[in-house]
Amino acid sequence: MFDALTDKLNAAFRRLGSHGSITEKDLDEAMREVRLALLEADVNFKVARQFIADVRERALGAQVLQSVTPVQQIIAIVHDALVAVLGGEQAPLAKASTPPTVIMLAGLKGSGKTTTAAKLALHLRKQNERVALIAADPYRVAGEAQLASLGKQLDLPVYGMEGEKQPAIAAKRGIALAARAGMTAVIVDTAGRSQSDPEMMAEIVAIRDAVQPQEVLLVLDAMTGQEAVNAATEFNAALTLSGFILTKMDGDARGGAALSIRSVTGLPIKFVGAGEKVDALEAFHPDRFASRILGMGDVVSLVEKAQQSIGEAEMQRMEQRVRSQKFDMQDFLDQYQNLKKMGSMSSLLGMLPGISALKGKLNVDEIDDTFFKRSEAIMLSMTQEERRSPQIISGSRRRRIALGSGATLQEVNQLLNQFTQVQKMMKMMSSGKLPGMPGMKIPGFGR
Repeated sequence: MFDALTDKLNAAFRRLGSHGSITEKDLDEAMREVRLALLEADVNFKVARQFIADVRERALGAQVLQSVTPVQQIIAIVHDALVAVLGGEQAPLAKASTPPTVIMLAGLKGSGKTTTAAKLALHLRKQNERVALIAADPYRVAGEAQLASLGKQLDLPVYGMEGEKQPAIAAKRGIALAARAGMTAVIVDTAGRSQSDPEMMAEIVAIRDAVQPQEVLLVLDAMTGQEAVNAATEFNAALTLSGFILTKMDGDARGGAALSIRSVTGLPIKFVGAGEKVDALEAFHPDRFASRILGMGDVVSLVEKAQQSIGEAEMQRMEQRVRSQKFDMQDFLDQYQNLKKMGSMSSLLGMLPGISALKGKLNVDEIDDTFFKRSEAIMLSMTQEERRSPQIISGSRRRRIALGSGATLQEVNQLLNQFTQVQKMMKMMSSGKLPGMPGMKIPGFGR
């Protein structure tokens, strides 16, 4: 997510920091690099131009160049400007005064709208909403069947067309049935369409008028860049949208749609999808995404993801293991398996501060596809006794583990050495400090 843009921005700031003192000319050269990086990321040229003008004006107006830490202050100004461009604050979903809250999804063909409907339903259920899905797409072959399959997978009720040819009538009937069943939120999945088809656009307007939704969200493929922004403008003119959901953000190395859409339309991004799994949808927080773009990570989202995926009880159990300095290879394996529940390793690494600076030394794909699976296979080839007491793993045991996991003896030795290092780190965490970070307290430890 935003990889290419992050790399180019950090390169510009590194060059700026290598100058020692910074002149107005240095600032202008850096801003030209930032502007080029934005344009290469497919950011709308007017948005990029205004962004640079705002940053430059604030940097000069605050006399940043004469300060002791000019580069850090410029980065802070860029961060604040990114937050503003992305919308300033998180935009929550509107709620109906009388349930159910109706959320209508619109989108171009192939934008991932039906899958997003299921993801959004799961997100709302985690917030204690009783959610139903409504199929209002009479055109796509197996479209209703796909939604029904997703509903069954998530144990959510799905109301379909049931022979009705008018999606507006079917959607209104589905909402009435959902209300009768005590649902507090319904998500209406409409047919994918193109903005150049007046008949299809008229149909979705009819659906909106029939169901009177609290939210009309346009689902957009983030990888299409400025095309997504153009679609947003035209759909908004026809439907009066309330916001956007950007899909395929895990594959969007450019980020232009996210950085342009709010400035061009005046409407907020409410959610982003970053993966194929049904839980790969997150609320859009402008400040957190600005931090990710600048390579500062997003620890808050990482902790929230851990709480949702792993659970409070498991986190407390692991904290107790670390506190009592009983962290063993079984706990190591448990943490590997917990990480898998949280998403891809590359997406998790992107939430860690400073990870962009290690890109040249760290092969994320190798960690995700090779290192992770191989390490798990090695640990699963150990006996329970060996995982609980790794110190008993002798040379003959190592050879057996290597044979059982399909790994080399060297790989088994590397994993055991890594575990020893993790054990040392856990002991330091239990005292509330990490090496190389003097005075830094770790939340939840050493209280």
